[in-house]
Amino acid sequence: MKNHKIVPLDELAQIVSQLKAEGKKVVHCHGVFDLLHPGHILHFQAARGLGDILVVTITRDAYVDKGPGRPVFKERLRAESLAALEVIDYVAFNDWPTSVETIRRLRPDIYAKGSDYRHPEDDVTGKIKEEEQAILSVGGKAHFTDELTFSSTSLLNAHFSVYPEAAEKFLRDFRQRYSAEETIKWFQKLLPLKVLVLGDTIIDEYHYCAPMAKSPKENLIPAKYISEETFAGGILASANHVAGFCADVHLLTCLGIQNNYEKFILQHLRPNIKGKFFYREDAPTVVKRRFVDPAFLSKMFEVCFMNSHELPPAVAKQIADYLNACVSQYDLVVVNDFGHGFMTPEIIDVVCEKSRFLAVNAQTNSANMGFNLVTKYPRADYICLDEAEARLACHDRTGDLREINTRLAKSSGCSKVAVTQGHQGSLVYDREGGLFEIPVFSLEVKDRVGAGDAYFSITSPCVAAGFPAELVGFIGNAVGALAVRIVGNRTPVEPVPLFKFIKALLTA
Repeated sequence: MKNHKIVPLDELAQIVSQLKAEGKKVVHCHGVFDLLHPGHILHFQAARGLGDILVVTITRDAYVDKGPGRPVFKERLRAESLAALEVIDYVAFNDWPTSVETIRRLRPDIYAKGSDYRHPEDDVTGKIKEEEQAILSVGGKAHFTDELTFSSTSLLNAHFSVYPEAAEKFLRDFRQRYSAEETIKWFQKLLPLKVLVLGDTIIDEYHYCAPMAKSPKENLIPAKYISEETFAGGILASANHVAGFCADVHLLTCLGIQNNYEKFILQHLRPNIKGKFFYREDAPTVVKRRFVDPAFLSKMFEVCFMNSHELPPAVAKQIADYLNACVSQYDLVVVNDFGHGFMTPEIIDVVCEKSRFLAVNAQTNSANMGFNLVTKYPRADYICLDEAEARLACHDRTGDLREINTRLAKSSGCSKVAVTQGHQGSLVYDREGGLFEIPVFSLEVKDRVGAGDAYFSITSPCVAAGFPAELVGFIGNAVGALAVRIVGNRTPVEPVPLFKFIKALLTA
């Protein structure tokens, strides 16, 4: 049965306009309201006491930016729960990530929020100020209620199995040592770091197509073209991840003269990234064209446009000379080595000898299987690999991964080593603190492409800034849980969603 209180937003705007014309004072509340609890009801009662009519808008599921597993209750059920309350007159869905545009459309007399939003400096989203400006712009005012508050996230974490069982157990213990506020404050240490990111540029193409029936004349399955997307991948994605957390980021890479994509690259780098490009005449810029079934983002086939040979000696010397002159100026050097020819012995020697802090990932993929091992780096301060890469580096296919992690750290002289294991989480070894096992925080996977790069890119400045190893692993797994929900490298992992997810994970 349709609830007459739940109305489309445009219709609600007309209703509010009519009510105000009749002299009614309209109060507006907005939120997720994932788990309706006594604190919400007290808040609504206090808000209703400020006027004659109370309207409530809720965040749609697509915009609930609190990480995997949220919202627990879908938008229609949340709306029906609110509409069942006598104190509320109308309910509508908010069609934007924030309530700013909704406030402008409804033009309420009062916009009411709970007391926990009173201090804008505590708001990780930075949106409360925008909401206050929006209500002032339509002639209304903001009001913060002082009723007893509860936390939906706290209640959900305590009474619902929002996260996998191993994660629930880990988080109960981890929350005793780290609060959300304390963890988020650690990120302030990253902002002043001067960072150099270098490695292979990769342009990722997703060509979406649907399989058709088998060809009657050939042993092949044709596919029907639907659409396509192009992403800034490889070291470009790494730089974009880092630049969300560090203010001064420099990118060093090499492009092919043939079809170099330079204009596209410049358009898809964050504004605080300064790019330095070198060029090779014997190759195109690397393009990985994947043919993808959009139904489940299943990869059907891949074509690579590349020259995997090392850089021409003259180009390698130019880059080595450039690095010789400047690499020691950086607080952190991030090397994401995809094994496509950029990281030559000359360049490796310079970054290993002169970097103040060096973070390295040497990636194993279909173009370099077994030939691109992290052991080619004589020195690193932080190494991050997936399980296959760690096993190849130690020539150990079946041994205990914890022992492999420790062995890798000791053989390389590296103070911290992280090994990611996909749905099994990650292991982080610290020379002083020992080995930490961090479980995965979500089993929800949309696309795994780029997730490991996101983990490495964002944990690298964390390690350089002195974060405890256990906290590094926690942050890395939170990043990974967000990254696998992003298609390809469509967007980097942003600070605000990460902070909101951390807050959701650590709210007890």
